[in-house]
Amino acid sequence: MSKAPAKAAEADVVPAPAGRSKKKLIIMIAAGILVLSGVGGGAAIFLSKKNAASKDKEHKTEPVKAPVFLPLEPFTVNLQSENGDKYLQVAMTLQVQDEEQVNLIKLNNAQVRSRLLILLSSKQASEILTSEGKEKLAEEIIEQVKLPFSPKGEPQKLNGVFFTSFVIQ
Repeated sequence: MSKAPAKAAEADVVPAPAGRSKKKLIIMIAAGILVLSGVGGGAAIFLSKKNAASKDKEHKTEPVKAPVFLPLEPFTVNLQSENGDKYLQVAMTLQVQDEEQVNLIKLNNAQVRSRLLILLSSKQASEILTSEGKEKLAEEIIEQVKLPFSPKGEPQKLNGVFFTSFVIQ
């Protein structure tokens, strides 16, 4: 009798068909591969478009222009002084946007020199001896040169001032 219940228990357990479980496993693996390849392909396309867009931006940017400089004749002015006469001899070069600005400043050279002579002669030696004083003076020179030459004119496009000589006596 002991054999009969064991056989009955074995008869109750029906093994699953072997082909069906393998098919499910293969289908699931294939679906996983398809999903992963779809995600990978989408990421690759997205990144390639992003790289192409950044390359387009690089090509569309204007080439860097060489700086345009305009050297000015040296200035010699009396400085404001409480302790005797002080003189400033300074030479400078203006950095402008383009050749058009060079020509405009050259045409109005008398106005530029007058503005700068008034500015320079208003300074005290102690104001412009330090590097901070020279930087402030350069900013004030830029402001003066940028002022329009005519009442309703456009301001000049000036990028910088460089001192090439700076002597206080």
